Amino acid sequence: MNLVLLGPPGAGKGTQAKMLVEKYGIPQISTGDILRTNLKEQTELGIKAKKFMDAGDLVPDEVVIGIIDNRLKADDCQAGYMLDGFPRTVAQAEALDKILSERNSGIDDVISIEVPNDELLGRLTGRRTCRDCGQGYHVIFDPSQKEGACDKCGGELYQRDDDNEATVASRLEVYTEQTQPLIDYYQKKGLLRPVNGLGKIQEIFDRIVSVLG
Repeated sequence: MNLVLLGPPGAGKGTQAKMLVEKYGIPQISTGDILRTNLKEQTELGIKAKKFMDAGDLVPDEVVIGIIDNRLKADDCQAGYMLDGFPRTVAQAEALDKILSERNSGIDDVISIEVPNDELLGRLTGRRTCRDCGQGYHVIFDPSQKEGACDKCGGELYQRDDDNEATVASRLEVYTEQTQPLIDYYQKKGLLRPVNGLGKIQEIFDRIVSVLG
């Protein structure tokens, strides 16, 4: 089972990914994680990526795809895998298809967790962090016992700059612009599996399992 997992910030993608890994026994492959591994192990591609990162530039597709290609050759991927955070663009999706077709393989399903933007705004702007100990809370899902104060140390809770409404709205807009062509691409190939991302965590997971058959 070779999967791609898509979902906007605040959709609960990370939580669902962990549950899918546990159920199906396949590795979760995150570009961030494997980039860090390649940097740490000083691989040839890791050294290439570091040059771009040190310059403050995006790591080019050819390097990212090379790193993904190497990762998919690992023993733990032979029975399947779940790609998270890759591909991000149609060009990356096409490059991935080319790599996999050369191995007589391919993507089986593309899970897209769908949540309306107004709900995502509520989820993302509701986060609060303790100034003193860094403990995280959420005004709706995980509030502190005393409003504005941390349960652990009593420190002041604040909203991070990147969690304010304007910043979050901008992040969601960028995600939609970048991801919609990718969603269209996989829809045309008959691989897209949209999943309603509203409700309890287990309900959403059950929906994903159901579409995977």
